[in-house]
Amino acid sequence: MARNKYPELTVERILDAATELFFEKGYENTTIQDIIDALDGLSKGAIYHHFKSKEEIIIAVTERMNRQMDDQLFEIKNQRGLTGLEKLRKFLILAIENPKQQEFAKAMPNLLKNPKFLALQLKSSIYDIAVKVIEPLIREGIEDGTIKTDYPKELSQTIILLINIWLNPFVFYCTEEELNRKYLFLQSLMEGINVPIFGDENLAHLKQLRNFSKE
Repeated sequence: MARNKYPELTVERILDAATELFFEKGYENTTIQDIIDALDGLSKGAIYHHFKSKEEIIIAVTERMNRQMDDQLFEIKNQRGLTGLEKLRKFLILAIENPKQQEFAKAMPNLLKNPKFLALQLKSSIYDIAVKVIEPLIREGIEDGTIKTDYPKELSQTIILLINIWLNPFVFYCTEEELNRKYLFLQSLMEGINVPIFGDENLAHLKQLRNFSKE
């Protein structure tokens, strides 16, 4: 059998097809056979050569989407003319209001019922977003005087865990009233420590995301 000279292109084809199917049908309702059928000319063996299971495919899809999101976050981080606090607010808007969130929400399995995916979310939150994006913005805000805290590392981790886990309707499903109370509490909490990053406009987008979440 001829060796595939461009395995990275094959992986991208698989991920492209899987992403489209996950968005259209959801992870739970997509089968490996669906992915094979969408890849004209690619055999089941070729898929299993790169991915041992559908679970491995969704993990790779998630990591690729996270990398795309990281590029946008670093654009904010490197933007000139904004204070650390203003950049932190822009990051929050991107994190909550990104239109890809709704599509991604439909694609993902229920996180509480899938510990591996929840663990990936936690790992990405702490080691990628908090360390690489939020903490540097907080330190920038400390330097320019717009943020006052003696705990930039701890604050960055707290913010992202509250947003990505506690406030995330795909982790903890909640009613609209419960979501309102959570958001208002978080808004009050951040204002109480002089980091007012949550605006009222963000809540409407959170409510839209909640409508895609799964009990």
